[in-house]
Amino acid sequence: MWKMYATNKRGCPMFSLRKSRVFVGVAAAFGAAGIAVAQVPAVRVTPSVSPTSTVPQQLAAGHLLTREDLQSWLDGIVPYALQRGDVAGAVVVVVKDGQVLLQKGYGYADVAAKTPVSPDSTLFRTGSTGKLFTWTAVMQLVEQHKIELDRDVNDYLDFKIPPAFGKPITMRELMQHTAGFEEHAKHLFVDSTRYQLSIEQYLKLSIPARIFPPGEVPAYSNYGATLAGYIVQRVSGEPYAQYIQRHIFAPLGMDHSTLEQPLPSTLVAEMSQGYSLGSGPPEKFELANVSPAGGGANSGADMGRFMIAHLNNGQLGSVQILQPATAELMHRESFQSTPPLPGFALGFYHENRNGHDIIAHEGDTNFFHTNLELLLDEHVGFFISVNSLGKDGAGGVIRNAVFNDFADRYFPAPPTGPEPTLASAKQDGTLLAGDYEFSRRSQTDLLDFDYLMGQTKIALAPDGTLTVSGITTVGGATKRWREVAPFVWRDMDGHDRMAASVKDGVVKAVWFDETVPAFVFQRVPAARDKNWILPLLGISLAILLIAVLSWPLSAIARLRYRTTLADAGSRGWSYRLVRAVAIADLVFVGGMIATLIYTLSNTAALDGANDWLIRCFQAFGAVGLLGIIIGPWNLVEISRDRSASWWTKATGVGLAAALIATSVLGLMVHLLTISLDY
Repeated sequence: MWKMYATNKRGCPMFSLRKSRVFVGVAAAFGAAGIAVAQVPAVRVTPSVSPTSTVPQQLAAGHLLTREDLQSWLDGIVPYALQRGDVAGAVVVVVKDGQVLLQKGYGYADVAAKTPVSPDSTLFRTGSTGKLFTWTAVMQLVEQHKIELDRDVNDYLDFKIPPAFGKPITMRELMQHTAGFEEHAKHLFVDSTRYQLSIEQYLKLSIPARIFPPGEVPAYSNYGATLAGYIVQRVSGEPYAQYIQRHIFAPLGMDHSTLEQPLPSTLVAEMSQGYSLGSGPPEKFELANVSPAGGGANSGADMGRFMIAHLNNGQLGSVQILQPATAELMHRESFQSTPPLPGFALGFYHENRNGHDIIAHEGDTNFFHTNLELLLDEHVGFFISVNSLGKDGAGGVIRNAVFNDFADRYFPAPPTGPEPTLASAKQDGTLLAGDYEFSRRSQTDLLDFDYLMGQTKIALAPDGTLTVSGITTVGGATKRWREVAPFVWRDMDGHDRMAASVKDGVVKAVWFDETVPAFVFQRVPAARDKNWILPLLGISLAILLIAVLSWPLSAIARLRYRTTLADAGSRGWSYRLVRAVAIADLVFVGGMIATLIYTLSNTAALDGANDWLIRCFQAFGAVGLLGIIIGPWNLVEISRDRSASWWTKATGVGLAAALIATSVLGLMVHLLTISLDY
């Protein structure tokens, strides 16, 4: 949950914070001052295949999709993958032409009790895949003319989303993740029912800032999906979980599905345990305050029924949960951020795997990892969920790799000829080269510093190819991209594409067709560029640390040689105060970084229990603001002292600059804030 999993076409877990970024940020900052050096990529994307040719992979004719071949193939790869990845269990369901072709459990739902995974009854937490229930409910109400896709969502609410950019947010934009909300993590998951909030309480407690105009930039939002669920609740007059149960689960016969948290007593015994490692102890049941964004638990068989209904344009047997025209509208691509790459439909996202039209959604909690894929043109659905994070995030890798190999085996790409590199490759590559950040980010709150550390770099090689830091092959080598169409690049050793949206010579967005189109890379503005923020912060902290350490050493030296501090009066006070403020700044930065690391590493810490600790360290930061005055005052006092050495004067200049820089940067990256929303 808190990691950007190393996946080949994902990178969109329910939450995508990484505890390592803030640690690396501090290490890199000190590294700039010669104390330490560290770097991490923003995201790692790995392909399912890595051919050695420099043209798109030419796949042979696929296998015939039959139950016998499918079961033999899955039995050969899934158990091996679970064992290698230290994952306890998984469920796989494949449907075709309105029927279940295969549904099978692998491994254990409870390792200690040796309870095998049952595709019929074992419940898996499906994370953000459950957003599809919310979006289906929305479309049911659109069909009934109770919700309008392009109407201001404030018209359906009993509170107001504050105005921004002169445009209202619509339901269509919530469904496409283009409402413009920044990322929020606080209160999403809690460790105890004591901290559970109703949907209404959660939404009203903290409204994320809107950092993009609505309808323009994809920025995946759990808040936005939860807002849609609340609108379903208000418009229908039924509690959200009850609505989904009555209008989706019950009609489709999804008897082993629920949105209740904790689970109803009738389903507790059927819930799979969640594991960090399959060989380790089970983890606590995860409680989400954002159930419309992904708080459900479902069996594989139930998800098979849900897939069949959508593949049949809303129908399962005699039951119709959506009218065909409504389902077709929901499935149709409606927003593209980086053409010609796939974009978003109304809730589903599109993929172009081997030339097939696929709509899909993934879901991640801390321990469960899920994919749901619908090959519309083949009338085939594929569902997989695993119940462990696994070794090195293997759970997320497994669920993606199994589907990718499934698609390549049964629905391979047609052979293609060579694609010549464009003559404009160097010119267009020069335009793209630079530093980028995710559109899905925090920008105005405490987590800003964490996302700032996730910036990545696109570099132009002498031969005109591009590399993107963190985008690697299976073997860990950085991928190389060559331009095969205007502002479209192809992986030189595979079939993945990268595209850029360019307007008036300015790069607006960059993304990849093997990743969810729920966010994009955007050019980093100068004011947010870590390439100067980290060195400046590192040098400033180093100067302050040296000054603080030299203070007691100077006192020891005076005692040793029985001398007294020559500075008296205002000169003496400025000497002492500037070092006291330096201590405050060091405690502030170090304490805030440590608190962020802990908070992003522990689900329980997101309930606000650490707010007092954040405020304590921010109090040191507030004291540090005095350095903006005290630093220059100390420098003035030094300049008045004719006996001051050049070293003393240089020290005064350095201290003044370091105190000012630390305070200004603390405010800029929002380590020092008034609000505790994040």
